[in-house]
Amino acid sequence: MKEHSPSFVALAKEAKSHIEETDIYTVKKMMDNEEDFELVDVREESEWDEGHLPSAIHLGKGIIERDIEKVIPNRNRKLILYCGGGFRSALAAESIKKMGYKNVLSMDGGFRAWREAGFPIIMD
Repeated sequence: MKEHSPSFVALAKEAKSHIEETDIYTVKKMMDNEEDFELVDVREESEWDEGHLPSAIHLGKGIIERDIEKVIPNRNRKLILYCGGGFRSALAAESIKKMGYKNVLSMDGGFRAWREAGFPIIMD
């Protein structure tokens, strides 16, 4: 696992103070109950290619602000964003919340926690 710079961690913590977070167990339960939400992977394409959560769509952190309105025009849709560990998804959640998306959560622990829990992963 990469060690994050102190400035990046501070930036992510600041973003986390402005957004809502959820955890992997809640997301898994929502999936098992077939609840209606959009799962968005904000990792890099190379990370996505190594595996992702079932039913997730890929909108990398570098393009999410540019493309979200085309891909998910409904600003009231429940969105759960995830990344590798929960920092980039928090930054992306804060950003799209500022764009008017009202029901955005970041999955704390991200893909690493999901994989470590033994939950299903899709390999394309």
